[in-house]
Amino acid sequence: MADEWRGWQEAAETALYGDGGFYRSPEGPAGHFRTSVHASPLFASAVARLLVETARELGTRSVDLVDLGAGRGELLTGVLAALPAAGADGLDVRAYAVELADRPPGLDPRIEWCAEPPPRTYGLLFANEWLDNVPAEVAETDADGVDRYVLVRASDGAERLGAPVTGADAAWLHRWWPSAGPGGRAEIGRPRDEAWARAVATLAGGLAVAVDYAHVREARPPFGTLTGFRAGREVRPVPDGSCDLTAHVALDACAAAGAGAGAPPELLSQREALRRLGVSGERPPLALASADPAGYVRALASAGEAAELTARGGLGDFGWLMQRRG
Repeated sequence: MADEWRGWQEAAETALYGDGGFYRSPEGPAGHFRTSVHASPLFASAVARLLVETARELGTRSVDLVDLGAGRGELLTGVLAALPAAGADGLDVRAYAVELADRPPGLDPRIEWCAEPPPRTYGLLFANEWLDNVPAEVAETDADGVDRYVLVRASDGAERLGAPVTGADAAWLHRWWPSAGPGGRAEIGRPRDEAWARAVATLAGGLAVAVDYAHVREARPPFGTLTGFRAGREVRPVPDGSCDLTAHVALDACAAAGAGAGAPPELLSQREALRRLGVSGERPPLALASADPAGYVRALASAGEAAELTARGGLGDFGWLMQRRG
């Protein structure tokens, strides 16, 4: 029944991934919002360099690249195109796009399309804005200080409080997102932790990277972050399949869940991560304008794109979780 009251996890799962769900639409995510992948080819070039670095660390010339939540294959297409410039001479890359939607027509035949990450891959697993779309329950603290599940009606997004939060969900809240008091809200990130741990476990060796809107325990938003997006605009979250439903990720909790087999996880901002990979928003020297006017214009455009990818208060504030295995 469209008007039954359900928890946000079940409602969002149906609205995003069920028959006729938002992520099943032909236009894909790019038809509604702009990620770093769509902002500039510099992002794919940076991922290509990261793949080459990962292969070098593993001491292999044959490497896997897995894109979790691949959209319509935009990132993998960009990475494959950027590999020669990234120093990938002689590198054999097996590319996997993990996505529930159907394979788009005309996609590079080198890209294998699959619904789940392939097991025992060896290389780079990359999840750009994937975890924020793993549905999670929403909790709200009532007037008596009790954390309760928030129930939602799919037809109009109306909400009401349900049963008290108990068990593993209550333990997660206690550890990772303590209540800010009556009226405070939280997204219970346990399904995201579990999803990330499963994804990392598919790597036999290499590097797993999650890139997303994020927050950490010391700076949780007191009223949560659940929202909707449609046609490039933020809208009220209504789980009827007409809009994206997203909430920022407790990336530190995901890091703890995925840790265990390799070096300690690393959390950093996109600004820091991309600068490590050679993406900088610095303007080209003015001397280039007279020596090579066309080259100066190209360099200036590239600097503008890099500045957007690394901007404070924008894409540069995204969190990067980097976990090595093997």
